[in-house]
Amino acid sequence: MSQLAADTPAQFSIDVNVQPDVTAVRCSGRLMVESGNILRTEVQKLIKPGARIVLDLTNVTHCDSMGLGAVISLYVSSKSAGCRLELINLGQKVRQLFSMTNLLSLFEPATDRSCRMP
Repeated sequence: MSQLAADTPAQFSIDVNVQPDVTAVRCSGRLMVESGNILRTEVQKLIKPGARIVLDLTNVTHCDSMGLGAVISLYVSSKSAGCRLELINLGQKVRQLFSMTNLLSLFEPATDRSCRMP
């Protein structure tokens, strides 16, 4: 771990829980440039035809345009592979960012219903 990462408040982390019918990816911290790359790299490994991946953003405290780009990149990769990517538990600020960029509608079905996490 780099010194910068150790000193950064709200360091980004993900927790992956693979179940037979869904892979839950719980994200925590600030979703920005470096963390967006981490998220993209780790979730990309999980994308396969017929899979269902749920990104749980409950503990994401901040998201900038680079973090948003990482999520959209994963959405495009998932769609191309025949995989379903869903978002749940968007905080008010994260939801507002997705809404302002007119991207919330891509994930609306998942964000509106309650999703049981493993």
